[in-house]
Amino acid sequence: MSIEDWRRRIDEIDRQLVALLNERSRCAIEIGRQKQRENLPLYQPDREREVLAAAEHANSGPLSNQAIRRLFERIIDEARSAERAAMHPESALEKDSDPTRPAGH
Repeated sequence: MSIEDWRRRIDEIDRQLVALLNERSRCAIEIGRQKQRENLPLYQPDREREVLAAAEHANSGPLSNQAIRRLFERIIDEARSAERAAMHPESALEKDSDPTRPAGH
């Protein structure tokens, strides 16, 4: 395959990753809503450890387990932000409307 063929393949994988990450975020948002209904804490370190261990266990390379862990830590952090926004939508609105907050943060 040519470089352009490989790039097209990467572009398609990226589209799939975006779709999967958004689907995962929708699940996290629903979990956040359920946590709120059940008065459960947002942060659940045991569950986070389970997710990280499962991701490392599923890893067959070429990425290292450390790389997979870093990627999933970021994914989990973003999911927690989505959960927080679902649990406290008024806080998310305040952040979005804060003129002192840099765009995209």
